[in-house]
Amino acid sequence: MPTTELLARIAAAKAAVLAQTEFLHRDFGRVQSNWKSDGSRVTAADIAISEAIFQELRAHFPADEYLSEELGDGTAAIPLRARFAWVLDPIDGTNNYATGIPYCAISLALLEHGTPVYGVIYDMARRVLMHGGPGFGAWDDEQAARVKTATPSGQRTLGFHSPMDKRFSPHATLLVERFKIRALGSSTLQLAYVGAGLLDATVDHNVKVWDIAAAVPFCQGAGGEIRYLKEPLFPLRVFDLNMARVPFVAGAAEVCDELVSLLG
Repeated sequence: MPTTELLARIAAAKAAVLAQTEFLHRDFGRVQSNWKSDGSRVTAADIAISEAIFQELRAHFPADEYLSEELGDGTAAIPLRARFAWVLDPIDGTNNYATGIPYCAISLALLEHGTPVYGVIYDMARRVLMHGGPGFGAWDDEQAARVKTATPSGQRTLGFHSPMDKRFSPHATLLVERFKIRALGSSTLQLAYVGAGLLDATVDHNVKVWDIAAAVPFCQGAGGEIRYLKEPLFPLRVFDLNMARVPFVAGAAEVCDELVSLLG
């Protein structure tokens, strides 16, 4: 059964994310970009949303840990010590956001003892809040969400980004022969859309923990599975901005079995 501590944090998370949606839409496609040392884009909106959400949550839960891609100098890994931790990607799909492509999301995950137990995702493209977790179910704009399980094999859609590590490029040929491919530019949304039943599956080689921490419990709450192609990402023991990228597949159990067998 959900504890009082969990329920209070879930309610606060939804309120904190929704409070930033007006700001997110206001600066869409107009915000000035800067570039980090690793070549990735960051905007003033990323920083502002991170600060605002964490300020709101800290007011209620000061003993929790707060972890964001955009708040920290990246010089040292952070061990997780508190029972509850928050992992935030203020705008997943920053390139889309800055250039006026609407597939981007605010992604906020609640972790208990390093394991994501609930995710809250604002989908800017559809203007809906997606949220859920194992034991809670999953909700897409307050409609119950479930993964797809019965799409004919020739009609299945799969989220896939071109791998940054080109050793994985042969996977593209294997996948396009079997699925209709969608590349949204947001790993959060591609995984969350699996949970919402909008995509049949996703394969991603490029993510770090903040990209999918909220979408993982949402997808699990919708009956989906996440299978890591290397070591499991969770439970998270250390938050490290310089972490390696994590390849995974996700979908209903049957399609995950197929993808793991196909990709080795």
